[in-house]
This record gives sequence, C-alpha cells and structure tokens, in this order.
Amino acid sequence: MTRPRRRSGHRGRTRRPLVFILPIAVLSLVAVCFSAVPREMLATVSRGLNLTQPARDQPGSGAPARTAPAPTAPATSTPAPPPPAAAGAPTAVCGNAGVLSGPASAPAGAVTVPAGNNASLFGDQLPASTTYYFAAGTHYLGSGEYAQINPGRNDTFIGAPGAIISGDDPGSSGYEQNDFAFVGNGTGITGVTIEYLTIENFSPPGSQGAVNTNSDDNWTITHSTIKGNVPGAAMMVGSGNTIEHNCLTGNGQYAFNAYQNPGDPQESKVTGGPQNIVLSDNEISYNDTCNWEAFSKFPVRTPAGCAGAGQFDGCGCSGGGKFWQDQNVTVRDNYVHDNYSVGIWADTNNDGFDIEGNYFSANYAEALIYEISYNALIKGNTFTDNAWGTGAADSGFTDSAVYISESGGDSRVPNSFGYSTLAIEGNTFIDNWGGVVLWENANRFCGDGYDDACTLVSPAATQATCKSALGNSAANQPAGNPDYFDMCRWKTQNVTVSGNSFRFNPASIGSACTAARSCGFNGLFSQYGSTKPYSAWVVPVNISRHQNNVFKDNTYTGPWNFDGFALGDTVSWSEWTSGFKDENGSDASFGAQDAGSTYN
Repeated sequence: MTRPRRRSGHRGRTRRPLVFILPIAVLSLVAVCFSAVPREMLATVSRGLNLTQPARDQPGSGAPARTAPAPTAPATSTPAPPPPAAAGAPTAVCGNAGVLSGPASAPAGAVTVPAGNNASLFGDQLPASTTYYFAAGTHYLGSGEYAQINPGRNDTFIGAPGAIISGDDPGSSGYEQNDFAFVGNGTGITGVTIEYLTIENFSPPGSQGAVNTNSDDNWTITHSTIKGNVPGAAMMVGSGNTIEHNCLTGNGQYAFNAYQNPGDPQESKVTGGPQNIVLSDNEISYNDTCNWEAFSKFPVRTPAGCAGAGQFDGCGCSGGGKFWQDQNVTVRDNYVHDNYSVGIWADTNNDGFDIEGNYFSANYAEALIYEISYNALIKGNTFTDNAWGTGAADSGFTDSAVYISESGGDSRVPNSFGYSTLAIEGNTFIDNWGGVVLWENANRFCGDGYDDACTLVSPAATQATCKSALGNSAANQPAGNPDYFDMCRWKTQNVTVSGNSFRFNPASIGSACTAARSCGFNGLFSQYGSTKPYSAWVVPVNISRHQNNVFKDNTYTGPWNFDGFALGDTVSWSEWTSGFKDENGSDASFGAQDAGSTYN
C-alpha cells in the first residue's frame, strides 16, 4: 500500500440555512427558514467537534481545457444508442422543435391569450379547471416583482409554436422584472399542467423557482423550455409532480429544487418532504450560472442578476437539480450535461430513488451525489467526462462521477419500490475524473451540532436524544438499548457496485489528470474519527469490513487506482482485490473487493 496523497481533509461544501420566501397570496410573502444540513466536516482542527471545512477552489491553469458555452445556449449533440452503449450523447431536447412545439391552434374551449402585455388577464387568482392557449409571440405579465400567474386548481396552460412568457420587457420604460411565472397561492392548487411554453428571464431569489413556486402537488410540466431565470431555479417540485420532455437550461442556481415546506397534505410520512416524483426525458444543462459555490475561477461570466444573491464558498446549494427529503422518485432517461456544479444531487433523508438510463456528461463537479439518504437503484446510466473541474482543483479528496456520502440501504426505511439496498449496477463510466466513491465521514451523525436533520431509522433518534446519548458514551462503545450508536448515524452500508464498465484514459482528460491529483480512482473509505463514540478507526473499520459494501463483477480498462480504508491511502489493484492490513496504526484489515472483476 502506498500513501502518496495523504492529506488532512475533504473539500467539503457546507450547507448553510437557506431562506425560502414564497408568495402564497397575490403581492404577499411568507418567509420560511429552511435549514439545510452541512455536507462534509472533516477531522483536522478543533471547532467544538474537532472539525474543519477545507476550502474548495476552482482549478487554475492546471485544469483540463474545456470551452465554456454561453450560459443559456442549448447543447447540440449527435444521436446515439441509449446507455450503456455510450457511443454518443442522446438527442437534444433544447432547440428540438419536434419535442417542444405545441399545437398550431387552440384546443376546444380554451381561452386564447394574445401576445403582448397580459397583466389584465392574469392580475387575479384564476378560476379552476380552465385551459389557456398562449398565441405565438412574447407574453408579459405586467411590471412588478410579484406580477405573476396564479393558477386555479386543474388549470392547463398550453403554448402555440413560438409562445414565450418573459419576466422582463426591456423595451418598456421602467418595467420592473417579475420574480415568478406560475405561483400556486397556498396548498390546494393541485393538478396544474404547463406544456409547450418557453418561460424565461424571471428573477426568482435563491432556492426559489420561477415555476410552481410553492412546490404544489400534482403539477405536470412538459415539453417546455425554462431558461435564463436568475439567481434562483427554473422550478420547484412538489409531491406527485411529473417533469418530462423539457429543456431546463442556463438557470442561475438549479434547473429544479425538489423541496416542500413542512405540513403539505401530500408530504411523505417517512421523509417529511415531496413524494412520488417523475423526472424523465429532460435535458438539464448549463445551470448554476450564478456560481453559488463562489468558485474562485468560474468558467463563465455570471449574469448581472446574480449579484448579491447570497453565494458563498461551499454552500452545497447548486447544480443541475437538488432533491431534499424526497421519497419514491423516478429519474429516468434524462440528458444531464455541462452544469457548472454537480449534475443531480439527492441530499438529506431521501429514500427510494430509481435512477436509470440517464446520460451524465461534462458536469463540472460530480455527475450524481447521493448524500445522507437511503435505498436507491442506480442502473444503466452513462457517465462521461464528469468532475474535470473540481478534480483538477486537487482538493485532497477523490472526486468521482458517482459519490455516495453517508448513504446506503436500510430496510427500516420503507419506500414504494421495495428497495432496501443501494445498488450501482450496469453503468458505463468513460473518462471521468473518478468512478464511484463510497465515503462515510466518521464525525458526521445526528446531534453532531452541524446537521439540522436526524436519521430516519427510528423515531427514538432525534437531535436531542442522539446528542444526549452519544455525549455520555465512552469512546467507540455502542450506546446500549436503544442503540443510539447505530440509530444516530447515516451509514454507507449495503452498497453494491457491480456489473459496471469503468473506462479511463488519462490522456483524454489532460495533463492535470494524475494519480497524485486523485484522478482515476474508485474508493471505499472513511477517516480517523475525532468525536466520541466514533473516534479513532471505528468508522473506517465498519465501512470496509462490517457494513456489507461490495464491489464485484466490474470491468476496468485503463490505469485505475483505488482508495481503501482511510482517506488518502492509495492501494493497487492487487491489494484492492486481495485485501491488506492498514498501515495507519489501526491494526485493522481491509477485505478483498471486486471479486469476479477484470482489470485491463
């Protein structure tokens, strides 16, 4: 075992509390404080829990060269077979008239909305069960921050070919840009359908969305282009939402933010957030134009509307899309590419995800993160050219296409798919900075003083009970009955990485891609714990020996390396597949991995 990359910590993105200011009545606001949990805190310096947050910088001149597109430019690509063949990117949705053009005439009984200023039509709450047909041309909602469309229950909004709803009218003197396009006024505005529309140039604040601003239930958004909305997200997502065949591109923070205020009548009884979501056949690209992570060398110029939105280093609040506390989610056949942060990020007590047939390409950071969450199937996806930007920053952590952080399978957390494991199987990985990393922060647990959530395995585990029980525990000793030592941890457990193809050619990435910069790695590891009862080597031993984490039956092509047992410990293919004794002083052994796999 060699240790050329021994460093003190991970490039952690710490998630701070985010404020959601959601309009629930015409020209009114309700401020809701949503406290998002910290992502990674690593043991190096004392900060109450002996934790630190290493800065995460953007790569400088050593970063692989990549030409950055204009933030709102739709991607073009060559059609190819679906994953895992990976001969090329799927057919683009953005700019594809065959997917995005609506009917040339109004449906029977629809209210036709002419192009121009529509403030007189949409100034009040709309009646229920009405269809609106937007004629070709650009539509404006009237000057004012809260000039918006307030749908009624079961309303439908359809666009003719070329129909655009714009939040800004630069040709109108003194026009004040609109924050939101479609806002449900409180719970109960369900069953809304939006299709064949271009929705652009709104200014939702950070962590809010231009469409479905209150995350109302049972909305369907399809065959639409939602772009250039800054500094926040294109849309919010609530329970029973279906998001299909859309172009979601060039938005300031996210394409979508799947978070719902507590108390929604359709919220999950397990996770407390939205449930039964379908995200399929969308193109999700070039989002996070506002640089919410405050990268020091951002690859594109941020739009003017991003200034002062609340960005900060390590916010953990950016990317193609974010799921928070969601359950029973299908993410299928999406084209997720060129986002200026993570592609798709499931963060904090998500449960029951079916992630299949997606194509993740050229996202600046990881393609897919599954963090402090439960039970998922990640199958038949293609991952190519991801994490080149963050990888070249040489943060001291193994950047990868798929990053599993304190997440795994647990039968105590039910879901409609019946999943009780986390399976990563039958995927194709091509020239990403890294492949799959399974990580568990030894110092992260419910009651740690930084995560505002708690685990889902037992109602007995709460912030208060975990803090009390674990604070009185001896080092490395289970807490007894109830077993808070077990219940208070999010664990990377019951994870299987099998039947995947890992292809890696450092020359395809560039000169920055070296083993010393953690390029070309898979991993299963933790780090030395500094907080009782998880101190010393207890978590590295558990994640690598006792939590049923298995790599097997994979195919490796190229000079792959591996991280095993402890952060920064590089092991060879021989050590990875035969097992080895740790040399950090733990006197522990790392079990053999990748049985049945081949290394070419």
